[in-house]
Amino acid sequence: MGASALLLLLCILFFCRESYGVRGSSSELTSSPPRGWNSYDSFSWVVDEQAFLDNAAILAKNLHRYGYEYVVVDFLWYRKNVDGASEDSYGYDCIDPWGRPFPDPGRWPSSKGGQGFTEVARKVHEMGLMFGIHVMRGISKQAVDASTPVLDVRSNSVYREGNRTWTAKDIGMTQRACAWMQHGFMSVDTDIGAGRAFLRSLYQQYAEWGVDFVKLDCVFGDDLDSKEIITVSELQRELDQPVLFSISPGTNVTPSMAGSISAYVDMYRITADDWDKWTDVASHFDISRDFSSANLIGAKGLHGRSWPDLDMLPLGWLTDPGVRQGPHRKSNLTVDEQRTQEHKPQAVTLWSMAKSPLMFGGDLRNIDEITLSLITNPTLLEINSFSTNNKEFPFVFATEDFKSRNHALNKRSMSQELVDGPDNKVLGLTSCKTERAKGWFEMDSNQICRKGDSKNQNPSYCLYKRMPHLIPDQGIKYKQEYVGMFQLLAMQNQSACLEASVKNTLQQRKRRITLSGCKWHDSQMWRLNDSGTLVNSYSALCATMVSEAVNSTEGIRSWIGTGRKGEIYLSFFNLNSQTTVISAKISDIGKVLSGEFLGNATCKCSEVWSGHKFGQVNQISMAVTRHGCALFVLDCTDQFQFSKV
Repeated sequence: MGASALLLLLCILFFCRESYGVRGSSSELTSSPPRGWNSYDSFSWVVDEQAFLDNAAILAKNLHRYGYEYVVVDFLWYRKNVDGASEDSYGYDCIDPWGRPFPDPGRWPSSKGGQGFTEVARKVHEMGLMFGIHVMRGISKQAVDASTPVLDVRSNSVYREGNRTWTAKDIGMTQRACAWMQHGFMSVDTDIGAGRAFLRSLYQQYAEWGVDFVKLDCVFGDDLDSKEIITVSELQRELDQPVLFSISPGTNVTPSMAGSISAYVDMYRITADDWDKWTDVASHFDISRDFSSANLIGAKGLHGRSWPDLDMLPLGWLTDPGVRQGPHRKSNLTVDEQRTQEHKPQAVTLWSMAKSPLMFGGDLRNIDEITLSLITNPTLLEINSFSTNNKEFPFVFATEDFKSRNHALNKRSMSQELVDGPDNKVLGLTSCKTERAKGWFEMDSNQICRKGDSKNQNPSYCLYKRMPHLIPDQGIKYKQEYVGMFQLLAMQNQSACLEASVKNTLQQRKRRITLSGCKWHDSQMWRLNDSGTLVNSYSALCATMVSEAVNSTEGIRSWIGTGRKGEIYLSFFNLNSQTTVISAKISDIGKVLSGEFLGNATCKCSEVWSGHKFGQVNQISMAVTRHGCALFVLDCTDQFQFSKV
């Protein structure tokens, strides 16, 4: 090959990588939202080595050039796939003598002989891809019950401190078991050296296997464990190679919660699990808006920037949540051959406009051409990687009696039906920084009450305090840890306590404060602060009263963003159950973007999905199908001048 031909080839390769957001080695690891494939939506927890490598090979061949570079084994890769094993079963996990999980040899045969994921990672790297795994919080209950010794990787022997050796039982916090996997994992005490030593040995082992991506679950949202997130982040900085750090789940995440940890991670979930249901897609609009308004999209992160994560894209060939079965059905969001614009384009368009990581969830061995063309659409990938000023655009209106609501002012309800309260209200949870969290006070030594309104000085609602019964062998430890805390009863002398942790199935992960049998767990421990907030020890959220309402999945939405060549992207989303004509005036763009029109407020306009070119317009109107979307590219170069910052 001649020098000129070689130079041309190198230029083409560079252009392709830059165009679709593929990062070169010299750029930040997370300068743009990561992309890849995750096994959960298609395999639940039963994916095996061959199926995983088959999917990786297809991604390398068909998607890597579009910036999809991570292939991630989701949860329970260490659990034996045998009768009796399930998401929260006990005693089926493979752990090494140091209490650390290792791959189930029955599903991952190359892991035999203590190899772990070394061989799988090697094959993935040979494909030019990055290898990732899902891990749970802290340490397994199985290791704690077995009192496995803690490894000190610095001495390559049992961890010693204070003239003694330490075991898993010394560092496991049984009162902070993962609320939706209580037979599986619990927090590690990161305030002691042995706890940090265990986590160090864990993440060093992952690095030795060749892991490039870690998704740490049951540490965020309702399950917030800031200490473990920060400790793991600090330990990752000790490694010889960078490992992308993702955290989950995102149920009831708030911008203020994320703001305190976003600098320690690369991506973080802000929603519950997203499946192929319209209600799941619709629920993402409010939370995306809130994080954009808080300027958290692309804020400082562990390896460059951090990205709010809307979860995997459940498209193509899938399994069902919670089953012990691989892919066996088509996504309910699949478009038919008539290329209607229902569901699927709406999800990918919102994910791109909100600059969420794009992690495909379907089985790539059976991906259809429509889905493939959608997740490789050059305009969507350009928006996802390089657009800026991404935010909700509130100045849209609809005809046929579907009036646009000002969703930017419509605060998202953070809680669902809980324990009955007065005036058709229920007891729910909210961020402790909000005003509605305040208003609790100690009526007497036995009651915590909620203040009434300004016209009624009497308390509107009261709960009853209960002091937990001490466990004989752990009484002193617990008594010290829970100074000033108490359990709560809805009625006096009741035997059930208010519990602010997830009690339902893993795949739902929905917040419900329920009445449950009283026990030693942070989810049932509460503290009354001087500010009048009643905070839960497990979730770090506060109790409040909320109206019993159902979140609406109707209406219209719109997002806007600017491109790196001066173009403006505008999307319409129809959440209604029938076709709706959605419109926006070009002149209103200046109200959202920093700039002004010079003369007439007009732009050249084209729509991505229909391919229609509108020419020079001062208003955009389009009939959008039920649960569908439209995506416009506006050229306002000669008309709109951005403000200089």
